[in-house]
Amino acid sequence: MSLKKLNKPELLVGAGDFSSVIAASNAGADAVYFGVKGYNMRDLGTNFGLGELKKLMCFLHEKKMKGYLALNTIIFEEELNKVEKILASAKKSKVDGVIVSDLGVLSLARKHKLNIFLSTQASVTNSIALKEYKSLGVKRVILARELNLEQIKKVTKKARKIGVEVECFVHGAMCISVSGRCFLSHEIFGRSANRGECIQPCRRAFFLDGSAPNYEKKEVYLQGDTILSAKDLKSINFLDKVINSGVDSIKIEGRTKPADYVFTTTKCYREGIDSVFSKTFSKEKISKWNEELSKVYNREFSEGFFFKKPSAKDLAKGQGSFQTRKRVHTGVVTKYYAKVGVAEIKLFDSLSVEDTITIEGATTFIQQKVDSMEINNKPVPVANKDCAIGVKVKDRVRPNDKVFKFVKRIN
Repeated sequence: MSLKKLNKPELLVGAGDFSSVIAASNAGADAVYFGVKGYNMRDLGTNFGLGELKKLMCFLHEKKMKGYLALNTIIFEEELNKVEKILASAKKSKVDGVIVSDLGVLSLARKHKLNIFLSTQASVTNSIALKEYKSLGVKRVILARELNLEQIKKVTKKARKIGVEVECFVHGAMCISVSGRCFLSHEIFGRSANRGECIQPCRRAFFLDGSAPNYEKKEVYLQGDTILSAKDLKSINFLDKVINSGVDSIKIEGRTKPADYVFTTTKCYREGIDSVFSKTFSKEKISKWNEELSKVYNREFSEGFFFKKPSAKDLAKGQGSFQTRKRVHTGVVTKYYAKVGVAEIKLFDSLSVEDTITIEGATTFIQQKVDSMEINNKPVPVANKDCAIGVKVKDRVRPNDKVFKFVKRIN
């Protein structure tokens, strides 16, 4: 499909707290999706309080962004009244859309005249399903992750005629089960993935000889078999093809990830989308984006289902993250001097000029290089633990905001 006939897709990013929302905004996201405590697929992760919805939506709308509430778990009869209260609050807070999978929640969302998005948990894979859900009031369908690129094109083409928006995941965690409908966590720990409480036993190494590993030893993470742990999805290499499929929104998974992950992934995909439409999408830029994406949390990368069904090559080769850098809690902001834009920072670790840092708090996210530092108004190239330093920052920070530096990760 010609780019002239395509609208630039929305860049949608998961966010679990205000720092991540600010990071997404700073990096160029068009929208964020989030949960409130209870009834979303990341209920063990960070979530917003119901009383924070109005503040969150005001911030997003001031930034000309949209916000979508995930309310997409299995819902039982005794929970319907509480769910309806959440939906009523979402309407009052001017939430732009509600992501649902349960037909009862869908009906309640329609009652409150909310924009309804159908979760990937519903596993929609064809146009007849799209049409049926459209008749129930669904405005957007988040496609099953198991579709390949050609199938996405076909469904999206028909979706446009039906009048339904299409969204697909382009980056982040992949589940070994069909659209995430897994029972392993529930079977082993009594915590259901379908209720947002997944303990993720699939991410662990299995010791098939029956041995009991000593998890206190670092070497154990290099042993065992991660036979159920899928690599993370990454589509930046062929983002132009994803866009050409005609999808209305591309989605980055990561509501439980730190704010620097949100910032980096958003920035790369923002630049990627814009470069496709400016016809500057190139191997050189892709190489740069791949380098940046490797720095933040990942289980190695896979193309998912976009071109073929995943195989054993798409399983992670170990536990935990394979990111090439890690962040170290380096200090805390003690004062901010607004007139000169300087933060006073108490250090817990050493810091050097040219280090990259993030400053994060309840209403703060900044990522920048340290251009200069001062101790007692005198420039210094390096500051050690327990020093109080002054650092020029590019935006307002607040006392008790945390300061992190990035260092090369050594496995």
